[in-house]
Amino acid sequence: MKNIMGEDAIASEENQLIPAQRQQIIIDLLHKAGVATIKSLVERFGVSHMTIRRDIAALEQSGRVISTPGGVKLTSWISQAPPRGRTERSTLEMPRKRAIAEQAGKMIQDNMMLIIDAGTTCQALTPFLVQRRGMCVVTNDFYVVDSLFTTPGVSVIHTGGAVDSDSRSSSGVLATKVLEEINADLYFMSSGAWNLDDGVTTTSTDKVQFKQAAMRSATATCLIADSTKYGVRESYRVAALDELDEIITDDDLSQSAQSDIAQGQTAHITLVHAE
Repeated sequence: MKNIMGEDAIASEENQLIPAQRQQIIIDLLHKAGVATIKSLVERFGVSHMTIRRDIAALEQSGRVISTPGGVKLTSWISQAPPRGRTERSTLEMPRKRAIAEQAGKMIQDNMMLIIDAGTTCQALTPFLVQRRGMCVVTNDFYVVDSLFTTPGVSVIHTGGAVDSDSRSSSGVLATKVLEEINADLYFMSSGAWNLDDGVTTTSTDKVQFKQAAMRSATATCLIADSTKYGVRESYRVAALDELDEIITDDDLSQSAQSDIAQGQTAHITLVHAE
């Protein structure tokens, strides 16, 4: 009975919200799930279908959502997922990526063996290896290898494997076999799609195999991904967030997402501010 009364009280409070407050809650809900039905929103707020449709129309006019038959989707979930080509991604969200990489660099110590994933956020990590000594970096990213060619004190192993020209990286069975022979201290995982419900997801089974093999080969796994990737979902699941040890993202992650991750017994999350 107590729980039912609590839910009734919440519903009563939300019924008194002004449109702007209700619309912000809708956006927070969509950041978690990406999509919601009109029926679920009507039940959540205790208002009419017409009221919810007016809220959706206002949010759609602002470009934040797109209405669908019987529901609404977050604009960034309709597959405005970030472009997959490396050239297109190389200039996106660079302040966020640099801030995340700088924070991740604080986890690195001399004489570590690192696995560094493919991606522009992981590539942004390489300048923070310059002052390290006795390190070995294992990566499937050709740009990461190129960035470390002249870095003293860092030896580099490229995993090989099937080459993906779009991402300038490799994966697949051959790359996975290299990881099986490695005992790494830390794996920096990248992702273009992550959320609380689906965890880390990706676009191909080859990438799933690589990322999971890297997790098995490393003592700890740290996801480095900016907040624009949160709420996006791809076809293949890599890992739940509670299988990770650390998440580093930027502080534009919604308050709702921050709260859910903090309360969901997931990995420890660190938020950084991008200038």
